[in-house]
Amino acid sequence: MAISVDTVYKTVLLILNKEQRGYMTPPEFNRIGTQVQLDIFEQYFEDLNQQLRVPQPDVDYADRQMALDEKISPFKTTGAATLNTTIANNPYWDLPVIDLYGKTVVYNQLTPLSSTQIAFYKLGTVTYTPSGSLPTELQRLGRAEFYNLQKSDLTVASIYNPVYLYENNKLFVSPALAVDTVDVDFLRKPLDIQWAFATGIGQSYVFNSQPGQGSVNFELSSTEQTNVILKILLYAGIVIRDPQIVQVAAQQIQQEEINKKS
Repeated sequence: MAISVDTVYKTVLLILNKEQRGYMTPPEFNRIGTQVQLDIFEQYFEDLNQQLRVPQPDVDYADRQMALDEKISPFKTTGAATLNTTIANNPYWDLPVIDLYGKTVVYNQLTPLSSTQIAFYKLGTVTYTPSGSLPTELQRLGRAEFYNLQKSDLTVASIYNPVYLYENNKLFVSPALAVDTVDVDFLRKPLDIQWAFATGIGQSYVFNSQPGQGSVNFELSSTEQTNVILKILLYAGIVIRDPQIVQVAAQQIQQEEINKKS
């Protein structure tokens, strides 16, 4: 379940006001909130790599790894790579242009995304399906290993054990595959959060809560709400040592929203 961008922003404003630490405009909040979400997202992979480096054969370890996988899962997607033969004698596969859900995949993102785009983050499993067979996973190799493998008839890759080199968003596959597509699982970045607004009386900011009108919630697990708020406040120069302060403030905001609707 996503985290309400409105709840987070109003909680941040409430705490800023209580701490007498000024104000955060919606554009400032959108920029900081987007960065905080990305920081937390990227920390998942650091935590996951740390656990894989130092595995522990216990239930707690399995639970921690499962919890991380669940947090990452919403950002998993897939698409079809397409064969590119523009370079003579060195064909390669371009990574997906569109993912399974019809979103355009953006690589090396430099500008904000539209609602029909997603930003590529990390390559996952690469597979192809031979005619009449089950999907076969390709093994990823480094540059030196990939080219050295092909120098000997004893080690050269086969259609039953294909390999690939991943460089500059291209897949160099060995051996050449007689198929139209190669399937690519990958991770996308979280969408930029957006507290969309209109200008009300006295130049005040009024939240636009209408679906499809620009507001974008945090895509992180709802269990991260307190963490998100703490990190946004940290960017604003406020260190909250007791997370319960944030939880109480968020509950107050959520109750006020319920009261408005009742």
